[in-house]
Amino acid sequence: MTNPSPVHHDIVALETFFCPLPAKLDMPPGHTYTITQYDRTRVDQIAERIRDADIVIMTIINMSAEVLAVEASPRLKAIFDVASGTDSIDMAVCRARGIHVANMPHCNATTVAEHVIASYFAARRSITLSHSLIRRGEWPKRGTLLRTLDGPDGKLPRTAGNEIMGIIGWGAVGKKAASVAETLGMKVLVSGRKGAPASEGRTPFDTVIREATVIVLCLPRSPEVLNLVSTPEFEAMQSCCVLVNVSRGGIVDDDALVKALRERKIAGAASDVYLYEPAGPENSPLLAPDTQDLNLVTTPHVAWCSEDTIISYNNALKENISSWLNGTPVNTVI
Repeated sequence: MTNPSPVHHDIVALETFFCPLPAKLDMPPGHTYTITQYDRTRVDQIAERIRDADIVIMTIINMSAEVLAVEASPRLKAIFDVASGTDSIDMAVCRARGIHVANMPHCNATTVAEHVIASYFAARRSITLSHSLIRRGEWPKRGTLLRTLDGPDGKLPRTAGNEIMGIIGWGAVGKKAASVAETLGMKVLVSGRKGAPASEGRTPFDTVIREATVIVLCLPRSPEVLNLVSTPEFEAMQSCCVLVNVSRGGIVDDDALVKALRERKIAGAASDVYLYEPAGPENSPLLAPDTQDLNLVTTPHVAWCSEDTIISYNNALKENISSWLNGTPVNTVI
């Protein structure tokens, strides 16, 4: 009996700059593949590069309805997102076409949680602001920079054992961050959904906003959570509060955040994410020149970066592809 011809898959990886691919994918018997890798891809290059692709591997690039239309990518059967968030993929088109979409949750949870804690300490102790001032020669001019650490209430920073961390977004990152925070002696409040009664084990959103001295945002972006934290929330926070955002740009109203910091409504903030990325002074109020004297820690969407994360992503990518081809897909979004 003649064995059936193998099923061949043309795979295109659009953004290996973020996460190099594993040396070899685990394909089930009867499946072969060729892979074309691009270090970076501009939006205007997507259509040409995926025209003949059966499988696309991407990270953050915008997979719009235009490039996902059957006329643009007629052979496309699956998209594997090397990330947790899938907000850059047009899900409606994928659903209509039957394109399988899978992500890679939990792979970066430990790394992002560690970044949360690092950002908290940096903001609580005004490390970035102190660094900037001392580099500008302000220490000898002023005689001391001790007061740089004061909160709006005029008090020096509190230690971790006296903090209440409010976590908005109870996924893998939130749970890891909570574990580390509790190890440091913090009390942890897990927020319920804004505008809804809190379920068992959760604290109402408004209560978290009022009572937490550290607020961590680590939830996926969706239309429902845009500007989740804006002027009313900053007005309700304690003046000693520090905000840490490792979720997605747009969940915090950045203009309102800058205003709250400038008016000393809160003690400090740290953000790894921006509404427009790559971010710069021209497209983000967090990076405008007039924010340099605020207690604001900014990092370029690198909370996920570590050697362990890359290894986890590679393992998850192999599992996602092989399980899908075997008919038992994991980490399915669509």
